[in-house]
Parts: sequence; structure tokens; C-alpha cells
Amino acid sequence: MNGPRPVLESMWRGALGLGLFAIVTAGVVSGTRALTAERIAENRLESQYRVLEEVLPEALAQVDVEQLLANTATLPASEALGQPDAFTVWRAGQGEAQVAILPVVARDGYSGDIALLVGIDRQRHVTGVRVIRHQETPGLGDKIERRKSDWVESFEGRSLGDPAPERWTVGKQGGEFDAFTGATVTPRAVIGAVRRSLEFSAEHHALLFDIPENEEGTP
Repeated sequence: MNGPRPVLESMWRGALGLGLFAIVTAGVVSGTRALTAERIAENRLESQYRVLEEVLPEALAQVDVEQLLANTATLPASEALGQPDAFTVWRAGQGEAQVAILPVVARDGYSGDIALLVGIDRQRHVTGVRVIRHQETPGLGDKIERRKSDWVESFEGRSLGDPAPERWTVGKQGGEFDAFTGATVTPRAVIGAVRRSLEFSAEHHALLFDIPENEEGTP
């Protein structure tokens, strides 16, 4: 006749088995999440590599991306660039051929924030602009994406004097840049963000390009 002891042993074995199963399952889930998170991070980094290269001038298009990512500077928070905290800028090239890539957030998009990368050379000209994140209306505001339209290429070579300050807006407001049919707010937000990037570059030129004080007079 079975007593209480075999029953208790059976219960303990069952509980132990369930515990071990839970531990193994948790380990597998945790490992899968870690691998998935690592792959997502790698994919994001690769995507960032490609976009960084796209805002560089042709002369620097073949720059070593690892070198580009290693040559960074941390700048203080900037309301103009939509950066509430210290942020990273990337540099490519040397001397007069140097280009800085600024992460900029336009807070006045039609459907929310618009995140961009803006390349500016040491002569204070835009080398390229790419939108990396937005929530604008598909078929209208999403033409700010390079894969949807070449509109962002209209900034290449521009500076604070080209066009004049008052013409840094959409055409229907007397500006230099085209708007999209049915969408004015979105392109206007991007135009404003690029102009503010140029103003920031002019104001923080030496810091942005790591120019010694005795050379700051160089344009």
C-alpha cells in the first residue's frame, strides 16, 4: 500500500521538472531576444551607413564607413536642430575638403517629427540631405523620401546666400523650393530644418569642423 512519501516524491519530481522546463524555456526566449535585438541593431547600423554615405559629396562617396563613424564629435543640445540633449555629428575628409553630417529633427512636420541627416562642407554648402524617419501622409508628404522623389536633391550645393534668406521656403510663399501638390507643410518643415542646419554650421563652424582658433578666419 502506497503511503504519503511516494506521493510527495512524485509531486517534488513533477515540480522540479516544471521548474527546469521553465528555466530552459526562459533561457531560450532570452537568447532569442538577444540575437534578434543584435540583428536589428546591425540592420539599423547598416542602414545608417548607407544614408551617411548618401549625404557626402561625390569626392568622398567611397569613404571608409568605419572611419567615418569613428570620426565623430559630441555637440551640446540645440533647439534649432531639434536636439534636446547632446548629440553626435560625423565628419569625413580632411582640411578644406571636410564635411560634417548633422542629425536634425524638424518638429513642425504635418504628422509629427521629421528626422534628417544634413551634410555641410567646410565652405558652408549643403552636400546632401536625406530623411531617415517621418510619419507624413503616404502619397503626399512622403515625397521627401529619396526613394519616392528626387526633391531632397534640390538642396545640394545650397548655402545661406543661395537662395537669399527670405527665399528659404516653398514657391507659393515666394520661396525657391517646390512644394508638393496637396502638401505644403511637409516640404516647408524640411526646408526650414535645412536652413537652420546651415545657420547652426555658421554659428558653430570651428567647433563643428574642429578648426583651431587661429585658423577660424578661413571661410
